Amino acid sequence: MYSLEHKKYLNRLRKNKILVITSQILLLISLIFLWELAAHFEWINTFVYSSPSNILKTIINLHNTNNLYQHIFTTVYETFISFSLATIIGIVIATILWWNNTLYKILDPFLTVLNSLPKVALGPIIIIWMGANIKSIIFMAILVSIIITIINVYQGFINTDNNKIKLLKSFGATKFQVLIKVIFPSNYSNIISMLKINVSMSLIGVIMGELLVSKQGIGYLIMYGSQIFNLSLVMSGIILLGLIATIMYYVVYYVEKLVIKN
Repeated sequence: MYSLEHKKYLNRLRKNKILVITSQILLLISLIFLWELAAHFEWINTFVYSSPSNILKTIINLHNTNNLYQHIFTTVYETFISFSLATIIGIVIATILWWNNTLYKILDPFLTVLNSLPKVALGPIIIIWMGANIKSIIFMAILVSIIITIINVYQGFINTDNNKIKLLKSFGATKFQVLIKVIFPSNYSNIISMLKINVSMSLIGVIMGELLVSKQGIGYLIMYGSQIFNLSLVMSGIILLGLIATIMYYVVYYVEKLVIKN
């Protein structure tokens, strides 16, 4: 049973959370309302800035022409594949680097250079190597997110409590046992936090690839809309991207809650 003071504390936290969420929703609604108001009274140029009503009409039109879900599915599919591959490969490589510190010292400057290199600059090379297809898009997204995954996971591994490692070694534990019993369990939260970053980075990589080579997907819609000067289509694509990113973030967020809870 909770004490009265603890119940009051939990109640305050609950009220504060409700206040924050309500304020966020009201702020979003207010911004949309002001945007529509400015467009209606021609305070802004709707050709340049569009309006919420025009964006809604564009999305409905995409739905009616059976184009909306095809583009959404393409982007989500490419993001999921690249996110999964980058996460798995990144964790495996980070584990290898933790296992062999000499190898990490050799590769460290290369990882740093690759991480700072604008990946979009490699776009033309990737297209030549892999062709103007979905493989190029997925490869681009993996390239964007995998280096960050390696660096973040490796840093978490080497910052694991050294006392736990020494204690396990004092009982004759092998390096593999240290990895399984200490390193991985101690970095669950770090890996989940990295997944949040990976979701956004994979989505960024996919959109970069779609802007270059795709004929489907949200990135294609944005590029096509800019080419025909249809800003409502461009803004619709951006809003759809925001919704996709939000849904993916909360999926990882709830996975994190389940992992930490267990």
